[in-house]
Amino acid sequence: MMDTAGPRRLVTSAITCLGTLKKRSCSYVGILRLCVYAATTAKSLGVVSAETIQRAFRQTEEGFTALVSELWNTQPNMATVGTCCLVGVIYQKTLFIANLGDSRAVLGKKDGNTGGMAAMQLSIEHNANIEAIRDELKELHPNDPQIVVLKHGVWRVKGIIQVSRSMGDVYMKHAWYNREPINEKFRLPEPMNMPILSADPTIISHALQPSDSFLIFASDGLWEHLSNEKAVDIVHSHPRAGSAKRLVKAALQEAARKREMRYSDLWKIDKKRCCPRPSSIHSKCTGTHIIQKNQRDFLLVFAQHPYKTAPTTLDIS
Repeated sequence: MMDTAGPRRLVTSAITCLGTLKKRSCSYVGILRLCVYAATTAKSLGVVSAETIQRAFRQTEEGFTALVSELWNTQPNMATVGTCCLVGVIYQKTLFIANLGDSRAVLGKKDGNTGGMAAMQLSIEHNANIEAIRDELKELHPNDPQIVVLKHGVWRVKGIIQVSRSMGDVYMKHAWYNREPINEKFRLPEPMNMPILSADPTIISHALQPSDSFLIFASDGLWEHLSNEKAVDIVHSHPRAGSAKRLVKAALQEAARKREMRYSDLWKIDKKRCCPRPSSIHSKCTGTHIIQKNQRDFLLVFAQHPYKTAPTTLDIS
Protein backbone atom coordinates (compact mmCIF):
# COMPACT_ATOMS: atom_id res chain seq x y z
CA MET A 1 0.00 0.00 0.00
CA MET A 2 1.53 2.67 0.16
CA ASP A 3 2.70 4.20 3.41
CA THR A 4 2.63 7.58 1.75
CA ALA A 5 1.37 10.97 2.79
CA GLY A 6 -1.36 13.21 1.45
CA PRO A 7 -4.83 11.86 0.61
CA ARG A 8 -3.76 8.23 0.89
CA ARG A 9 -5.16 8.03 4.42
CA LEU A 10 -6.07 4.41 4.85
CA VAL A 11 -6.11 2.42 8.06
CA THR A 12 -3.91 -0.56 8.80
CA SER A 13 -5.98 -2.78 11.00
CA ALA A 14 -7.04 -6.38 11.29
CA ILE A 15 -10.77 -6.89 11.09
CA THR A 16 -12.57 -10.16 11.74
CA CYS A 17 -15.95 -10.82 10.20
CA LEU A 18 -17.45 -10.12 13.64
CA GLY A 19 -15.24 -7.14 14.33
CA THR A 20 -16.09 -3.46 14.12
CA LEU A 21 -14.58 -0.70 12.05
CA LYS A 22 -13.46 2.39 13.89
CA LYS A 23 -14.16 5.41 11.70
CA ARG A 24 -11.04 7.54 11.51
CA SER A 25 -11.59 9.54 8.32
CA CYS A 26 -14.26 9.67 5.60
CA SER A 27 -11.48 9.44 3.01
CA TYR A 28 -10.80 5.78 3.73
CA VAL A 29 -13.78 4.36 5.64
CA GLY A 30 -15.55 3.50 2.39
CA ILE A 31 -12.66 1.54 0.93
CA LEU A 32 -12.08 -0.33 4.18
CA ARG A 33 -15.69 -1.43 4.20
CA LEU A 34 -15.19 -2.61 0.65
CA CYS A 35 -12.08 -4.60 1.66
CA VAL A 36 -14.12 -6.34 4.32
CA TYR A 37 -16.87 -6.85 1.73
CA ALA A 38 -14.38 -8.60 -0.56
CA ALA A 39 -13.63 -11.25 2.03
CA THR A 40 -17.13 -11.66 3.46
CA THR A 41 -18.60 -11.94 -0.04
CA ALA A 42 -16.20 -14.75 -0.91
CA LYS A 43 -17.16 -16.61 2.25
CA SER A 44 -20.90 -15.97 1.94
CA LEU A 45 -20.98 -17.66 -1.47
CA GLY A 46 -20.92 -20.97 0.38
CA VAL A 47 -17.72 -22.36 -1.09
CA VAL A 48 -14.45 -20.51 -0.71
CA SER A 49 -12.03 -20.94 -3.58
CA ALA A 50 -9.47 -18.87 -5.44
CA GLU A 51 -12.19 -18.07 -7.97
CA THR A 52 -14.71 -16.77 -5.43
CA ILE A 53 -12.03 -14.66 -3.74
CA GLN A 54 -10.95 -13.26 -7.11
CA ARG A 55 -14.57 -12.41 -7.90
CA ALA A 56 -15.00 -10.70 -4.53
CA PHE A 57 -11.92 -8.53 -5.12
CA ARG A 58 -13.20 -7.59 -8.56
CA GLN A 59 -16.61 -6.60 -7.18
CA THR A 60 -14.91 -4.57 -4.45
CA GLU A 61 -12.78 -2.70 -6.96
CA GLU A 62 -15.81 -2.01 -9.13
CA GLY A 63 -17.71 -0.78 -6.10
CA PHE A 64 -15.00 1.67 -5.09
CA THR A 65 -14.59 2.91 -8.65
CA ALA A 66 -18.33 3.63 -8.71
CA LEU A 67 -17.93 5.56 -5.45
CA VAL A 68 -15.12 7.65 -6.97
CA SER A 69 -17.33 8.42 -9.96
CA GLU A 70 -20.20 9.46 -7.69
CA LEU A 71 -17.95 11.81 -5.68
CA TRP A 72 -15.88 13.15 -8.58
CA ASN A 73 -17.47 16.59 -8.67
CA THR A 74 -17.24 17.15 -4.90
CA GLN A 75 -14.27 15.03 -3.75
CA PRO A 76 -12.08 14.40 -6.82
CA ASN A 77 -9.06 13.37 -4.76
CA MET A 78 -10.92 10.17 -3.82
CA ALA A 79 -9.50 9.01 -7.16
CA THR A 80 -6.03 9.04 -5.55
CA VAL A 81 -7.07 7.00 -2.51
CA GLY A 82 -5.97 3.38 -2.42
CA THR A 83 -4.95 0.58 -0.13
CA CYS A 84 -3.05 -2.65 0.00
CA CYS A 85 -5.32 -5.52 0.97
CA LEU A 86 -4.22 -8.79 2.57
CA VAL A 87 -7.04 -11.29 3.11
CA GLY A 88 -6.89 -14.61 4.92
CA VAL A 89 -9.71 -17.15 4.95
CA ILE A 90 -9.61 -20.57 6.61
CA TYR A 91 -12.22 -22.81 5.05
CA GLN A 92 -12.49 -26.56 5.56
CA LYS A 93 -8.87 -26.89 6.76
CA THR A 94 -7.52 -24.88 3.83
CA LEU A 95 -5.98 -21.47 4.31
CA PHE A 96 -6.42 -18.99 1.45
CA ILE A 97 -4.18 -15.90 1.35
CA ALA A 98 -5.03 -13.17 -1.15
CA ASN A 99 -2.78 -10.14 -1.47
CA LEU A 100 -2.71 -6.81 -3.24
CA GLY A 101 0.34 -4.67 -2.52
CA ASP A 102 3.28 -5.22 -0.21
CA SER A 103 1.86 -6.54 3.05
CA ARG A 104 2.94 -10.06 3.97
CA ALA A 105 1.56 -13.20 5.62
CA VAL A 106 4.04 -15.53 7.34
CA LEU A 107 3.25 -18.92 8.83
CA GLY A 108 5.01 -20.24 11.92
CA LYS A 109 5.44 -23.98 11.42
CA LYS A 110 6.87 -26.56 13.82
CA ASP A 111 9.98 -28.24 12.43
CA GLY A 112 9.78 -31.96 13.18
CA ASN A 113 13.50 -32.48 12.65
CA THR A 114 14.87 -29.75 14.90
CA GLY A 115 11.96 -29.18 17.25
CA GLY A 116 12.16 -25.48 16.46
CA MET A 117 9.88 -23.21 14.48
CA ALA A 118 10.26 -22.55 10.76
CA ALA A 119 8.96 -19.51 8.88
CA MET A 120 6.94 -19.99 5.69
CA GLN A 121 5.91 -16.95 3.63
CA LEU A 122 2.40 -17.32 2.23
CA SER A 123 2.04 -14.17 0.15
CA ILE A 124 3.62 -12.56 -2.88
CA GLU A 125 4.38 -8.83 -2.70
CA HIS A 126 3.76 -6.31 -5.48
CA ASN A 127 6.40 -3.64 -4.91
CA ALA A 128 8.49 -1.97 -7.60
CA ASN A 129 11.60 -2.38 -5.45
CA ILE A 130 11.42 -6.09 -6.27
CA GLU A 131 13.20 -6.82 -9.55
CA ALA A 132 10.62 -9.41 -10.65
CA ILE A 133 7.86 -6.82 -10.27
CA ARG A 134 9.81 -4.28 -12.33
CA ASP A 135 10.29 -6.93 -15.02
CA GLU A 136 6.57 -7.69 -14.93
CA LEU A 137 5.69 -4.02 -15.37
CA LYS A 138 8.17 -3.59 -18.23
CA GLU A 139 6.70 -6.62 -19.97
CA LEU A 140 3.18 -5.26 -19.59
CA HIS A 141 4.24 -1.78 -20.79
CA PRO A 142 7.01 -2.40 -23.34
CA ASN A 143 6.60 1.02 -24.97
CA ASP A 144 6.89 3.01 -21.76
CA PRO A 145 10.53 3.56 -20.70
CA GLN A 146 9.28 5.44 -17.61
CA ILE A 147 6.98 2.73 -16.30
CA VAL A 148 9.33 2.33 -13.32
CA VAL A 149 11.54 5.18 -12.14
CA LEU A 150 14.29 5.18 -9.51
CA LYS A 151 13.50 8.19 -7.34
CA HIS A 152 15.56 9.07 -4.23
CA GLY A 153 16.84 5.49 -4.11
CA VAL A 154 13.35 3.96 -4.30
CA TRP A 155 11.78 2.34 -7.37
CA ARG A 156 8.30 3.71 -8.08
CA VAL A 157 5.67 3.00 -10.71
CA LYS A 158 5.66 6.09 -12.96
CA GLY A 159 7.78 7.73 -10.28
CA ILE A 160 4.71 8.02 -8.04
CA ILE A 161 3.79 4.85 -6.18
CA GLN A 162 5.75 1.82 -4.98
CA VAL A 163 3.07 -0.86 -5.32
CA SER A 164 2.01 -2.28 -8.67
CA ARG A 165 -1.30 -3.68 -7.43
CA SER A 166 -3.81 -2.14 -5.06
CA MET A 167 -7.45 -1.58 -4.24
CA GLY A 168 -8.53 1.85 -5.43
CA ASP A 169 -5.93 4.23 -6.90
CA VAL A 170 -8.24 4.65 -9.86
CA TYR A 171 -6.17 7.59 -11.12
CA MET A 172 -3.61 4.96 -12.19
CA LYS A 173 -6.21 2.66 -13.72
CA HIS A 174 -8.65 4.90 -15.60
CA ALA A 175 -7.50 7.80 -17.78
CA TRP A 176 -10.70 9.73 -17.03
CA TYR A 177 -9.56 10.27 -13.43
CA ASN A 178 -5.95 11.21 -14.22
CA ARG A 179 -6.64 14.87 -14.87
CA GLU A 180 -7.57 18.06 -13.17
CA PRO A 181 -8.75 18.68 -10.52
CA ILE A 182 -6.76 15.93 -8.76
CA ASN A 183 -3.50 17.00 -7.16
CA GLU A 184 -0.83 17.75 -9.76
CA LYS A 185 1.64 15.28 -8.24
CA PHE A 186 -0.67 12.42 -9.24
CA ARG A 187 -1.22 13.54 -12.83
CA LEU A 188 0.78 11.81 -15.56
CA PRO A 189 2.50 13.96 -18.20
CA GLU A 190 1.38 11.68 -21.03
CA PRO A 191 -1.98 10.07 -21.92
CA MET A 192 -2.81 6.78 -20.21
CA ASN A 193 -3.56 4.21 -22.90
CA MET A 194 -4.07 1.27 -20.55
CA PRO A 195 -4.33 0.67 -16.79
CA ILE A 196 -0.99 1.01 -15.01
CA LEU A 197 -1.91 -0.55 -11.67
CA SER A 198 -3.88 -3.76 -11.23
CA ALA A 199 -6.44 -4.94 -8.67
CA ASP A 200 -5.90 -8.64 -9.38
CA PRO A 201 -4.75 -10.30 -6.15
CA THR A 202 -2.17 -13.03 -5.92
CA ILE A 203 -3.91 -15.96 -4.22
CA ILE A 204 -2.14 -18.81 -2.46
CA SER A 205 -3.84 -21.81 -0.84
CA HIS A 206 -2.28 -23.91 1.89
CA ALA A 207 -3.65 -27.14 3.34
CA LEU A 208 -3.33 -26.75 7.10
CA GLN A 209 -1.18 -29.32 8.88
CA PRO A 210 -0.90 -30.23 12.58
CA SER A 211 2.54 -28.61 12.56
CA ASP A 212 1.13 -25.22 11.52
CA SER A 213 1.16 -23.06 14.63
CA PHE A 214 0.39 -19.39 13.94
CA LEU A 215 0.13 -16.68 11.28
CA ILE A 216 1.61 -13.21 11.23
CA PHE A 217 -0.03 -10.53 9.07
CA ALA A 218 1.93 -7.26 8.80
CA SER A 219 2.68 -4.48 6.35
CA ASP A 220 6.03 -3.70 4.79
CA GLY A 221 6.97 -1.38 7.64
CA LEU A 222 7.54 -4.41 9.87
CA TRP A 223 9.24 -6.58 7.25
CA GLU A 224 11.71 -3.81 6.33
CA HIS A 225 13.28 -4.33 9.75
CA LEU A 226 12.49 -7.93 10.70
CA SER A 227 13.11 -11.09 8.69
CA ASN A 228 10.40 -13.74 8.49
CA GLU A 229 12.52 -15.97 10.71
CA LYS A 230 13.09 -13.29 13.33
CA ALA A 231 9.40 -12.43 13.52
CA VAL A 232 8.42 -16.09 13.90
CA ASP A 233 11.05 -16.59 16.59
CA ILE A 234 9.72 -13.60 18.57
CA VAL A 235 6.17 -14.95 18.51
CA HIS A 236 7.26 -18.52 19.27
CA SER A 237 9.56 -17.57 22.16
CA HIS A 238 6.96 -15.65 24.19
CA PRO A 239 3.36 -16.06 25.34
CA ARG A 240 0.91 -15.33 22.53
CA ALA A 241 -0.64 -12.43 24.43
CA GLY A 242 1.22 -9.28 23.43
CA SER A 243 2.90 -10.84 20.39
CA ALA A 244 1.96 -8.00 18.03
CA LYS A 245 3.30 -5.36 20.43
CA ARG A 246 6.56 -7.26 20.77
CA LEU A 247 6.91 -7.39 16.98
CA VAL A 248 6.38 -3.64 16.69
CA LYS A 249 8.90 -2.94 19.45
CA ALA A 250 11.50 -5.23 17.86
CA ALA A 251 11.04 -3.52 14.48
CA LEU A 252 11.38 -0.08 16.05
CA GLN A 253 14.49 -1.11 17.95
CA GLU A 254 16.06 -2.36 14.73
CA ALA A 255 15.05 0.83 12.91
CA ALA A 256 16.66 2.89 15.68
CA ARG A 257 19.84 0.81 15.49
CA LYS A 258 20.10 1.36 11.73
CA ARG A 259 19.74 5.09 12.22
CA GLU A 260 22.13 5.15 15.19
CA MET A 261 19.37 6.46 17.43
CA ARG A 262 18.08 5.46 20.82
CA TYR A 263 14.78 3.59 20.84
CA SER A 264 13.26 6.19 23.17
CA ASP A 265 14.16 8.98 20.75
CA LEU A 266 11.95 7.50 18.01
CA TRP A 267 8.85 8.57 19.87
CA LYS A 268 10.03 12.18 19.90
CA ILE A 269 9.99 12.40 16.09
CA ASP A 270 7.24 14.64 14.74
CA LYS A 271 5.03 12.48 12.51
CA LYS A 272 4.35 15.43 10.21
CA ARG A 273 8.06 15.99 9.70
CA CYS A 274 8.93 12.38 8.91
CA CYS A 275 5.79 11.55 6.92
CA PRO A 276 7.06 12.67 3.47
CA ARG A 277 9.79 10.03 3.61
CA PRO A 278 8.47 6.70 2.31
CA SER A 279 10.67 4.86 4.81
CA SER A 280 9.69 7.03 7.79
CA ILE A 281 9.59 5.11 11.03
CA HIS A 282 6.35 6.54 12.37
CA SER A 283 4.50 5.92 9.14
CA LYS A 284 5.14 2.21 9.26
CA CYS A 285 5.76 0.89 12.75
CA THR A 286 3.16 2.14 15.21
CA GLY A 287 -0.05 0.60 16.50
CA THR A 288 -0.85 -2.99 17.34
CA HIS A 289 -3.62 -5.55 17.16
CA ILE A 290 -3.81 -9.22 18.09
CA ILE A 291 -6.37 -11.90 17.29
CA GLN A 292 -6.77 -15.38 18.72
CA LYS A 293 -8.74 -18.00 16.81
CA ASN A 294 -10.90 -20.75 18.20
CA GLN A 295 -13.44 -21.07 15.38
CA ARG A 296 -13.20 -23.68 12.68
CA ASP A 297 -13.62 -21.12 9.92
CA PHE A 298 -11.95 -17.74 10.17
CA LEU A 299 -11.76 -14.61 8.09
CA LEU A 300 -9.19 -11.83 8.38
CA VAL A 301 -8.81 -8.63 6.40
CA PHE A 302 -5.72 -6.44 6.57
CA ALA A 303 -5.57 -2.99 5.01
CA GLN A 304 -3.12 -0.20 5.65
CA HIS A 305 -2.80 3.31 7.10
CA PRO A 306 0.28 5.52 6.74
CA TYR A 307 0.47 6.16 10.49
CA LYS A 308 -0.71 2.89 12.03
CA THR A 309 0.74 -0.44 11.05
CA ALA A 310 -0.89 -3.23 13.00
CA PRO A 311 0.94 -6.54 12.90
CA THR A 312 -1.51 -9.31 13.64
CA THR A 313 -0.78 -12.76 15.02
CA LEU A 314 -3.30 -15.57 14.76
CA ASP A 315 -3.12 -18.94 16.50
CA ILE A 316 -4.13 -21.79 14.17
CA SER A 317 -2.78 -24.70 16.20
